[in-house]
Amino acid sequence: MKLVDKQKGDYMFLFGKKNKKGKDKDRKKTDEVIKEEVKAAEVIDDPDEPYAVQMEESNKDRLSEADDQENAAPQPKEQKPERKGGLFSRLREGLSKTRNTLFAGLFSGSDDKIDDEFFDELEEAMIVADMGFETTNLVLDKLRQELKASKIKNRTDAKEAIIRIIADAMRPDNAFLEANDASGAILLIVGVNGVGKTTSIGKLASYYSDMGRKPIMAAADTFRAAAAEQLTIWAERTGTPIVKHGEGADPAAVVFDAIASYKAKGLDMLICDTAGRLHNKKNLMNELSKIRRVIDRELPGTPCEVLLVLDATTGQNAIAQAKAFGESAGLTGIIITKLDGTAKGGVAVAVKHELGLPVRFVGVGEGVCDLQPFDADEFARALI
Repeated sequence: MKLVDKQKGDYMFLFGKKNKKGKDKDRKKTDEVIKEEVKAAEVIDDPDEPYAVQMEESNKDRLSEADDQENAAPQPKEQKPERKGGLFSRLREGLSKTRNTLFAGLFSGSDDKIDDEFFDELEEAMIVADMGFETTNLVLDKLRQELKASKIKNRTDAKEAIIRIIADAMRPDNAFLEANDASGAILLIVGVNGVGKTTSIGKLASYYSDMGRKPIMAAADTFRAAAAEQLTIWAERTGTPIVKHGEGADPAAVVFDAIASYKAKGLDMLICDTAGRLHNKKNLMNELSKIRRVIDRELPGTPCEVLLVLDATTGQNAIAQAKAFGESAGLTGIIITKLDGTAKGGVAVAVKHELGLPVRFVGVGEGVCDLQPFDADEFARALI
């Protein structure tokens, strides 16, 4: 039995034929090797101790492995399919059920009166569309103000006013990363399992690469089996370098190594995957805070956007997720996925109004090009 050092603290046994005479000797030697390797694998988990000190020796092999991954002949980028329509048309298609089922009846037909019955029906439609009570009341109050000021004469006017109010409510308060800015930037992507987080990272790498940036991926989801392999597939599809360790490795160490490669190779965007943390798992949320400390220490002053991926089909549960992640991760924005399916879409409005978190990207399909920057006007018009 031969012991192979796959990576720090992560061992794999390969089985083969043994020489009977050397069996006891090999077992004794193996025990000694294990003791030495485990001793070397112990990492000081002190957030104030520089990672360079903690992992100077134990990370040499991994850093070398990461360099080998990045220096290997790059995989050709996947040929991207032609779009069948712009973002607006795809949003309209994805949100057509909400628009046609909940709102179309309010603005069609012979009844053009703006009365209490109209407001009651509009309130019900917005709540069913997952906008929540607070956001619904905001829209209704502003609509009544415009009605009182005689700016609205009929339901067609009311529809245009609602679209404008929702769009204004969703506009970000600050600018996001410029797509073609050559200065450094970090995207830390967080979210629970199953929301499309890893897929969104692959699409972000494709988008920014097309815009002229030089991204690198950090496969810091070491909790879920095959997460790194899934992200590697996206790295190959998009021609993006990736740094990864084995399952169960320290996610902060993965990010540390990715930052080292980011610096050494003169890249300008680091996109970090993270484990699909359930927002009620305190230990995993603490792990995310540790990653943030590594980033802040190793790349001080570099713009860092922390984007929470939310599945639009989860409705108001997305608000609870955003609140929990905001407390520990310092969220700066949202990625809304699965707007091409059964999602009602209103939760995107609620997250911005209730939590102040702007939507930065929206997912409208499974293709590599189906994650696009958010446009408040187009979204509002596709929804209503």
